[in-house]
Amino acid sequence: GSQPKFGLLLIMRYMFLMTLKTNFVFVDNLSALHVNSTSLTCDISPQDIQHTEEFFIKPESRVAQLDTSQWPLLLKNFDKLNVRTTHYTPLPSGCNPLKRDIAEYVRTGFINLDKPSNPSSHEVVAWIRRILRVEKTGHSGTLDPKVTGCLIVCIERATRLVKSQQSAGKEYVGIIRLHNAIESEIQLSRAIETLTGALFQRPPLIAAVKRQLRVRTIYESKLVEYDPERRLGIFWVSCEAGTYIRTLCVHLGLLLGVGGQMQELRRVRSGIMGEKDHMVTMHDVLDAQWQYDNNKDESYLRRVIFPLEKLLTSHKRLVMKDSAVNAICYGAKIMLPGVLRYEDGIEINQEIVVITTKGEAICMAIALMTTAVISTCDHGIVAKIKRVIMERDTYPRKWGLGPKASQKMMMIKQGLLSKHGKPNESTPDSWKKEYVDYR
Repeated sequence: GSQPKFGLLLIMRYMFLMTLKTNFVFVDNLSALHVNSTSLTCDISPQDIQHTEEFFIKPESRVAQLDTSQWPLLLKNFDKLNVRTTHYTPLPSGCNPLKRDIAEYVRTGFINLDKPSNPSSHEVVAWIRRILRVEKTGHSGTLDPKVTGCLIVCIERATRLVKSQQSAGKEYVGIIRLHNAIESEIQLSRAIETLTGALFQRPPLIAAVKRQLRVRTIYESKLVEYDPERRLGIFWVSCEAGTYIRTLCVHLGLLLGVGGQMQELRRVRSGIMGEKDHMVTMHDVLDAQWQYDNNKDESYLRRVIFPLEKLLTSHKRLVMKDSAVNAICYGAKIMLPGVLRYEDGIEINQEIVVITTKGEAICMAIALMTTAVISTCDHGIVAKIKRVIMERDTYPRKWGLGPKASQKMMMIKQGLLSKHGKPNESTPDSWKKEYVDYR
């Protein structure tokens, strides 16, 4: 009688081992799958990953541990932001900037254009307006006709950021021609480095602005190369917006005592965008639009045009609840209860960007609270709006739905308050005592 039991035990043991083996194979396959998927994602460009995945902040009761270092634009590293609350009601309106449909994407985008030599900045911007068939375009600061390089062209909604781009710092690489020989390259290098800090400048004879004396700051400058035979020097300059490099070259010549003039100039950076940040030519823009018109292929347009949020990635961020978004678009104050997350290092009067949970820019604002104050207070005005970027009614209206607001609207209907919600002769005393107007 013991033999069958022994056989049964053997069979059970064999089955157990087989399940273990299959589990191991399954785990191996899974890990192989995982390895393959990671190698796949490495091969795909970030642009394609951003179009294939969904990115937005989910409402949750606990703080999630996420790796958001690869998330696009203003949502990058959002898990490192300080959490005020994770509770909010997500609304289906709005979408990630990279997921906008192509018409909306073009209307809220900008182009980092490599301006060709000869046409003026104004002409170039007008051509782009005609190519893309849009109503409004603007640029990040005029370049002289002969000057090439980085010109940020903002389209439609993005023109709201033009002013901040025009006042952003610039970098140039230029060639100076000296009228006479100098002792050595070191002499020119020393002269270039002398002309840093605040300098007096009068715009050249042919200039886009009034010719009056003004002060402009040169942050840094260095000599790259000097050819003593042809008396040509290549130099690099990082300067404030509105600096005339042509005037700087004349001053260099005076400083050396031999006279000099600017031979050639190229802008290599304008604000946050440099010539290595997806710079495109006029031909690229024309080809991208042709490709979309004739082959309905929008991928080229999406590579040429970038969402306006890319220009704001250097600003400190404030994430708002979906229900507060439309109120801000209509000019409401940015109050603390609507804030979900906020960044470290926010200072009073600093320019910040207010964003949605999907990573769209709502507005530019001036901070009225520091990070420390935001973390300790539970009410108050966090920031005042500087420039609203988002279109009104992108998100639904969610104000005036609270108990106090509903009561107020009812009282206005009954004539117990004026049409603007102010107390009148028939207002009850209890309302006058209790109600606090925060405006």
